[in-house]
Amino acid sequence: MSSERAERALLEVIALDAADAVAAQAGGADRLELVTDMAADGLTPPRETFAAIRAAVDIPLRVMLRRADGFAAGDVGALVRDAQALRAEGAEEFVFGFLNPDGSPDLVAVEHLLGEACLDECRWTFHRAIDRAADRAALRKRLADLPGLDAYLTAGSAAGVDQGMDTLLAEAARGAAREPGYEPRLLVGGGLRLEHLPVLRAAGIDAFHIGGAARPGGWSGPVDAGAVRGWRSALDG
Repeated sequence: MSSERAERALLEVIALDAADAVAAQAGGADRLELVTDMAADGLTPPRETFAAIRAAVDIPLRVMLRRADGFAAGDVGALVRDAQALRAEGAEEFVFGFLNPDGSPDLVAVEHLLGEACLDECRWTFHRAIDRAADRAALRKRLADLPGLDAYLTAGSAAGVDQGMDTLLAEAARGAAREPGYEPRLLVGGGLRLEHLPVLRAAGIDAFHIGGAARPGGWSGPVDAGAVRGWRSALDG
């Protein structure tokens, strides 16, 4: 077990700009997910936004690679160019994941990113595309040997944590048993509420992702350090 896991649960917060990032860090976030355009559920931010956030905070940043709503990769060449530009700006961690029309993982797109943008040298999260996959277990097996994959962002269901709780608990148990394909960390997010934490923590889940929960005023408002602090306190307590 890593020292990060041994010390405390990881809290990742979505940041849209430097002000969000500063507030999230002040509230106790351990890591940020950087995106733009939450109306499309989070797309790749401009490299200038990444640079401003990197200059504003000193916690790890994971940058979304996604050019359109949904989970199709679309223009893979454009994704590669986005990743290369962000890498040149200093980005070292990413969030991505794509599905084919049949719900299977789009390994062609993922492998292009890993190879052509040198992301095989980076740590990355496979995001909530897993919650839309035709077969979660098969997806995990097909991604098992990819370099750098260390987390799955998931609610256990496309409908959110309420409906996905049984899946999350089952996957946590398979991870604890070191079953192949279940080694990456479960990063729980998507309809996550404070009242979910006791059950999830009791199952050994130690990484959590919040977006709207950090913004009392909704997505039109900024991250609130006090809201983040409430999650930090709940996790530490």
